Amino acid sequence: MKALRYAKRLISFNTTSHLSNRAISRYLEMKLTKHGFVVERVDYHDERNVLKTSLIAKKGNGRGGVAYCAHSDVVPADKWFTDECGPFEPRTARERLYGRGACDMKGSIACMLEAVQNFAWDDLKEPLYFLVTADEEVGFGGAKSVVADSKFYREMVDNQTKAIIGEPTNLEVVYSHKGSVEVQALAKGKAGHSGTHQGVNANLNMIPFLYEMKLLYDETEREPQWRDERFDPGNLSWNIRVKDDSPALNITAGETHATMYLRTMPGVDERPILARIEESAKKHKIELKISRRGNVFFSDPDSEFVQQSLKLVHRQKPLTISFGTDAGIFTELEHKIIFGPGSIQQAHTINEWISLEQLSLGTEMFTKMVRHWCCR
Repeated sequence: MKALRYAKRLISFNTTSHLSNRAISRYLEMKLTKHGFVVERVDYHDERNVLKTSLIAKKGNGRGGVAYCAHSDVVPADKWFTDECGPFEPRTARERLYGRGACDMKGSIACMLEAVQNFAWDDLKEPLYFLVTADEEVGFGGAKSVVADSKFYREMVDNQTKAIIGEPTNLEVVYSHKGSVEVQALAKGKAGHSGTHQGVNANLNMIPFLYEMKLLYDETEREPQWRDERFDPGNLSWNIRVKDDSPALNITAGETHATMYLRTMPGVDERPILARIEESAKKHKIELKISRRGNVFFSDPDSEFVQQSLKLVHRQKPLTISFGTDAGIFTELEHKIIFGPGSIQQAHTINEWISLEQLSLGTEMFTKMVRHWCCR
């Protein structure tokens, strides 16, 4: 199985998001060029000034076609389930391939690398695009740079190319996922010895604000207007994290940081919630920064593209997912689904794996999709 060999090679590249992905990008560029693609590189420096590369490759002429979209970065693997081999030393056991990124999403890339070999340039009546972005796991920086700078992406938008985001869905067709909003709150005090009157504890300034956040959180869990039952879970998955800068128990905190993370949904208008957070912060003299990290993705589940995808892969109905993808950045592409091998339950774990069966089926399904939309 070529997909297995490709997946092992891709896993061997340590592409944790804080590192450069230049090496794996060179490897993918070489493979795609060998298989007849014209490859466009989009380079950029991330916020730490690390050089990153996204690839946008094209094979075939015509208009429209289909685009496969993936990302090359992975989450950290500081802990791994065995000392026999590390997270970037792939191994197979029990009909599974283990390694960081095996599921999310180097196994998927490997499936499409094998699938594209089934099509010569002359076979393609419409073009086939192959996108691999950087930094999907940490803010979608690669996808944003592609939208801003890629000529092939602009061509895809102009011709409304259909897009398959190859994230792990157990080969189920997904028509929607949640977005995300990050809220950073800062309370300021003054560091000092807790046995004197010199310090002002920032935690005491933060507590009234957090109390109101807890009440608002409870409301979003309880009231139906803040829910969208097409998702599981059907809530905002509101998570709150708090930390201060005090180095010892007898030193008052000079600053306290609270970070709130909300997963937005297409059926919920979160703007009133954010307005209430801002109002509470102003009342309690809390500094606030709100950042939209990822957009909601939604395709009409009754659309021709979604329904045809279901028929091709023999599924009855499309699903939703609660994690975000590059689909939330590629908003100008109107026809999108999320579909790929592997289960999100195995992604990001200390023993991340993908089944060999999913690699085989993923290659088969990608081949059918390319043949249907590019070779008719």
